[in-house]
Amino acid sequence: MAGRIVHGRDAREDRVVRADVVVCGSGAGGSMAARELARGGLEVVLLEEGEDLVPSDFDQREDTTIPRLFQQAGGRRTDDLAITILGGRGLGGSTLHNTNLIKRTPPEILLYWRNELGIETVGPDEMAPIFGAVERDLGVRRIPDERINLHNQIVRRGVERLRFQGAVLSHNRDERCIGSGFCELGCTYDGKLNARRVLVPEAIAAGATVYTDARVDRVRLDVGAIASGVDATLLDARGKRRARLEVRANVVCLAGSAIGSAAIALASDLPDPNEQIGTCLRIHPAALVAGVFEERVEAWRGIPQSYECTEFLDLRPRSQRRVWIVPSFAHPVGIAAMTAGFGPSLMRQMRNFPRLAALAALVHDETEGRVYLDGDRVKIAYEPNASDRDQLALGAREAGRILLAAGAREVQVPAPRPIVARTEAELGEITADRFLPHDARITAVHPMGTMRMGPDPATSVVDPHGRHHHVRNLYLVDGSLFPTSIGAPPQLSIYAFASKVARHILGTRTRDPSR
Repeated sequence: MAGRIVHGRDAREDRVVRADVVVCGSGAGGSMAARELARGGLEVVLLEEGEDLVPSDFDQREDTTIPRLFQQAGGRRTDDLAITILGGRGLGGSTLHNTNLIKRTPPEILLYWRNELGIETVGPDEMAPIFGAVERDLGVRRIPDERINLHNQIVRRGVERLRFQGAVLSHNRDERCIGSGFCELGCTYDGKLNARRVLVPEAIAAGATVYTDARVDRVRLDVGAIASGVDATLLDARGKRRARLEVRANVVCLAGSAIGSAAIALASDLPDPNEQIGTCLRIHPAALVAGVFEERVEAWRGIPQSYECTEFLDLRPRSQRRVWIVPSFAHPVGIAAMTAGFGPSLMRQMRNFPRLAALAALVHDETEGRVYLDGDRVKIAYEPNASDRDQLALGAREAGRILLAAGAREVQVPAPRPIVARTEAELGEITADRFLPHDARITAVHPMGTMRMGPDPATSVVDPHGRHHHVRNLYLVDGSLFPTSIGAPPQLSIYAFASKVARHILGTRTRDPSR
């Protein structure tokens, strides 16, 4: 029997529902887990804090779409307000707004987790069939050369002139994609083969019930630290309480992102004898660099990210080259927010908008941030350490070199005191001390960790199967279980590890229904 979608904003009274499994969060991890578990014959309830947005809701306007698609209306920042950390909301989570850039967890990372951290069954050989299955489900393929837009072609030109290592990327979209360039504002044309389009309908077809506008407040614990469901609040269109929802379940899966899942765990007062919950947050902090060209780039047109530079990405332990460089662009409001100046000076800068190309230098970070609660408020502590600031500076300098090699007349690093360079020599002004808090702009879109997996409860929250060390029947199925940064976009990794955890749950339930 097929399931259904229930919109919490339409609720008129409190509800109590029962299920075999409740999955909290509908992004890459939650939607994958819900589908796999429902297909395995379990009764699944999938909860999503945001609304169910359909293609016609994506009007390609920043002012109306960003508040609906992003946590805290796109304004989530670290507790010192120095770093913006974007996270998605809505049925489908961050897969609604991301650019569909797909990469597997690098083998160097998987080998480190297996050989150094003792996490068995996560080596490249063990994970390859899971990655392959996800890629087939989501239609992942290399971006055709004819679909590489001018912005990415310019980046490729600079990389090749410098003889740096670069490559065309893969994505998960189909013929509905017309290359409108508005991926991060949701796809009006429904061209993304994402969680909302692929996995959520398949979960419903297998019997899962989906609640939108359902904020999970806490995990319910029975005597003996056994997860028995969740308490949630059904919200109206303004995010105000409409009704109470209690889900009683035999298994609880947290999938609210590295920030959201940690916040739920902390609010639930889960057993945490080694104080691991919320720690070891990684975010891939990114330095942004823009180049001004004589030619019209019109970077907003076409597929946003189709080419990468990996010249400075060495993922081996203790590497001093930990930077992944990819094209990055924003629409006018986003660019204006990152550009220094007011009034006439800002207007002069914005007149360059059609001639801008931009790169993000993302750091495979070693800094360990933290998610914590201040009353009911979720807070994030993260300040890049000296080594990561060195990497941010390295990435910004080399991104500047790529843009100059591609023909930029000048490059700029957004900051209250902007760094402007017209020659390679002037790029030497980009040093680590420019990446102290509130100087050069740092953004992040890849939160990971906070509930990391590992065999040792003293240094991890869940075991290698995603099962909580101290709470029975509680699992993690999102990027919070990654023990380190992965140095790659986490979307495919989250899908794959959620699938892996879901398979373990099915196997365990088959062997022992009391687990």
